[in-house]
Amino acid sequence: MGMRGELLIAGGIILIFIGFMMIFLGMIMSASGQGEVEGGGVIMIGPIPIVFGTQRGATLAMVLAIILMLLWIVGALLWRRG
Repeated sequence: MGMRGELLIAGGIILIFIGFMMIFLGMIMSASGQGEVEGGGVIMIGPIPIVFGTQRGATLAMVLAIILMLLWIVGALLWRRG
């Protein structure tokens, strides 16, 4: 595996770690009564997003889904060229 593959794997591991930390911090904030925790998520099946969550969380997830779709399309185009 080349340097590019190692960078993709490292980036994926970092994103998973950040996700776990956000969930952990949300649980702590919710348990301590410091505020409400809202959230949302995106499941990507190829370039097609499935968005879920609370009102504000779903809106943020929708924006994230659009960004992910654009990155997927640009990545697919660059992969074919290079």
